[in-house]
Amino acid sequence: MPEYHAEPYVYLPAVTHKSALIAWGAFYFRTNSRGKRKIVDDSDLKYVHPPRKDSIGSRSAPYGPTRVEVFDAAGALVAMAKTEIVNHCWVPGLLPDTEYSYKVFVKDVEWAAGERWDWSPADSALVQAGGVYDNRFRTHPDPNAPAPLTFAAIGDFGVGMKRTTPTHRQQFVANALRRTVETEGVRLILTTGDNIYAGQRLLGIAIGGTGDEDDDWFFTYFQPYRYIINRVPVYPCIGNHDTQETEERDDRAQVEDNFYLRERILSEEAAGRASFCPGLFYRFRYGSDIEFICLDTSKEEFFRGRRLFEYPKHWEWVEASFPADTSSTLWRIPFAHHPPYCAGPQHHNTKDMQRLIPLFHRSGVKAMLNGHEHNFQHSRVDGIDYFVTGAAGRLRRTPPDDFRQAHTVSWATACHFLLGRIDGDRMLVRAVGELEEFGGIPPDITRYDPAGLAMMGPIEVRR
Repeated sequence: MPEYHAEPYVYLPAVTHKSALIAWGAFYFRTNSRGKRKIVDDSDLKYVHPPRKDSIGSRSAPYGPTRVEVFDAAGALVAMAKTEIVNHCWVPGLLPDTEYSYKVFVKDVEWAAGERWDWSPADSALVQAGGVYDNRFRTHPDPNAPAPLTFAAIGDFGVGMKRTTPTHRQQFVANALRRTVETEGVRLILTTGDNIYAGQRLLGIAIGGTGDEDDDWFFTYFQPYRYIINRVPVYPCIGNHDTQETEERDDRAQVEDNFYLRERILSEEAAGRASFCPGLFYRFRYGSDIEFICLDTSKEEFFRGRRLFEYPKHWEWVEASFPADTSSTLWRIPFAHHPPYCAGPQHHNTKDMQRLIPLFHRSGVKAMLNGHEHNFQHSRVDGIDYFVTGAAGRLRRTPPDDFRQAHTVSWATACHFLLGRIDGDRMLVRAVGELEEFGGIPPDITRYDPAGLAMMGPIEVRR
């Protein structure tokens, strides 16, 4: 067994109706005296061969001359892109709503081909268990045509899959998400923040695994969702654990790097569809009648403790993103970390968010997605449905305690992700639970009304 093992990864950060952003990288493992492999910390990458200073992300040093080949359903080569200076590239010239497959060749050798080595929590080691990349994706539909959509949302998920306890369930939720992607036609994934925060606390300070280094992202993102993020784009938002608000160190720069946000958003900012730095605000269409709007509700020291959506540059963008348009047939769906309505038990209504509510009403918003509290909650206030989905990794088992203030319709203390289906004027939302082993049918969690009566079935939202 070699002293160091490089495990290659492929990644699909973004898809449009005519292009795809494809990326590649690797994580490095050192073999210890007992023959076990341990992930190499960023600071020790200089000892691998050849030496490196980074391993993944948009800023990572190139692994060598690379070409990306994209094939149609018949296997014909339809597009190709090349680079020698970065580990990602946009592949243009694709057709809307069309399925493609792709391969990445670094120094003329296919990257991440064959059976992969995946981390096994049971063995505390890398093992080969039949995992093979299926590098397929489907472009978004034409922006001028209506189209149905199935999407997923995960929140507060990045606690890591290295260990599983009654309250740390990231791998089990990831199993269910992967199965759902394969069986339900999921086209995109939203996050509701707290993307990477597996650090331990020492004297009240978060240390290790907080998300500010590449190696922090292996157990929290790239391994749990390995066979999802090569096929389905993930659209993140920022939570308090991704900023200075909760942790000593700000992970925002690493979030921008490993989600390839500059490559995805800078051109959108020039077109008025994003507002970037300091903060993460963007909107994107899926077809002609669905628009998702990412709002940054975090705090940073330079803004004196206020939330970033109130920053003048961003507030101007936010107001423009929610125009007076109550008769519109457009689904406008904002997603952010902090919930306007929440019954607790640790986090309750976020008062600062009330400034946004009039904008939602004037622009015809019918649903919003949030995280922060580590459970599931559904509130309905003045014709808008608010969903808290903050338990895709860590669970808070204590029940909520203020249903009246939060206008709660249903709640659950169970790890889950949300599965949404939009077709015409109707959206159905399911809260899908765990799978301890990959395979089978992921179950919907049981929800409860404020009186404690069990509720099942999807939640219907009407435009």
